Order: sequence, then C-alpha cells, then structure tokens
Amino acid sequence: MTHLHAALWEVLPYLVAVVLVGGTAWRYHYDRFGFTTRSSQLHEHRLLRIGGPLFHFGLLFVAAGHVIGLLVPESLTEYLHVQEPLYRANALFVGGAAGLATLAGLAVLLYRRLTVPAVRGATSRSDRAVYPVLTAVVLAGLTATATTLAPHPYDYRLGVSVWFRSVLALDPDVPAMANAPLVYQVHALLAMALFALWPFSRLVHAFTAPLGYLVRPYVVYRSRGHAPTPGRGD
Repeated sequence: MTHLHAALWEVLPYLVAVVLVGGTAWRYHYDRFGFTTRSSQLHEHRLLRIGGPLFHFGLLFVAAGHVIGLLVPESLTEYLHVQEPLYRANALFVGGAAGLATLAGLAVLLYRRLTVPAVRGATSRSDRAVYPVLTAVVLAGLTATATTLAPHPYDYRLGVSVWFRSVLALDPDVPAMANAPLVYQVHALLAMALFALWPFSRLVHAFTAPLGYLVRPYVVYRSRGHAPTPGRGD
C-alpha cells in the first residue's frame, strides 16, 4: 500500500464527509433561504418538463442501485438464492437504463441552461463547477456498468463494496479499492468531488425534499355552507 493509496482511499473519504456535513450545516445557518433549486421554471418550462423527470427519476433508481450494490454483501444475495447471473443482468439492464435516463435528462437540462438566455443568466459559479463533475460521474458510472459485459468482469462487490463498508465501519480496507480497475477508482474519486461540492451548489435542495408529503394525512376541506342573505332593511 503506497502513501497515495492511503491518502485517496483512507483519508480522503473522511475529509469529504467533513466538508459535506460541515458545509451543509454552514449553508443552512447562513443561507437558509438558499436551500432551494432556485427554480427557473418561469423562464422556460418545455425542456424542463422533459429533462427534469428523466434526470430525477433516473437518478433515484441509480441511487437505489448503489445502495443495494454497496451495502448488501454478496453472501446475503447468495443466502436469498439470488443467482449471480441474475444479479449481474439486473445491474446491467436496470442500472444501465437508469444511468442512460439520468444522462439523457442531464443533457436536456444542460442544453436548456446553455441556450435559454434567462436560465443561463441565473446559473451561479458553483453550478458551473458542479455540472461538469456531475456529468463525469454519470459517464464513469455507465462505463463501469458496461464493463460487466466483458468475458471475465470485475466483481465490484468483492472489492469496491468491501472498501465502502469498511469506510463506514471506520476501518478502511485500502487494498480492496487500490486493486479495483481504474474506471471504478475514477468513478469513486469523481463521486467524492461531487459530494464535496454538494453543499455549495443547488444540489443542496436534495436535503429539503418534501418527503413528509408522502405520509402525511389528507387535508379535509368542509364547506361552511351558504352565508345567510342579508335582509333588505339591513
């Protein structure tokens, strides 16, 4: 294990976590009203109506796939009798479709931001830094997914996933990540860069998603009836 590997896969994840948590707390304290997407729907809605759902729903499935792939060990899927070919096929087709939807939605949103003057004018410097990184993360992820088509594909659940869980356990398994293929290392480094930039961009609005609306009770409206008609002498 070299000093570079130790810096990248043992120290850097925790530095990014500190920036993510600390930056979010700082942003919320000093810019509470900025915890928003700074919606540009009033400037243009046709492209937003196409790109927005594609990007957000695609990203939701991508995130779910990462949670399953990184946190669920291979031993558990074997215990549940999920065969390896089925798992890989699901990761390839479902994960690939979600990644392509995310990329397509992001392409539409970037095209909109570049070609609509009012939307372009509302783009902050932090957003200009985030968009290239976000695009690179998605492209690297799709490339990693495509490598599963190789005759002898890399099993990320025996390497990357082991490293990720070891980081959460505060005992990083550096060799597990240092021996991973380059595309997985690049994907992980770009993801860490994105999380470091997250609190200082419009992406911070993800922490204020109104999830409570999914479980809150319905609001009941009752009629107050007709108001009495005032008499002629009133």
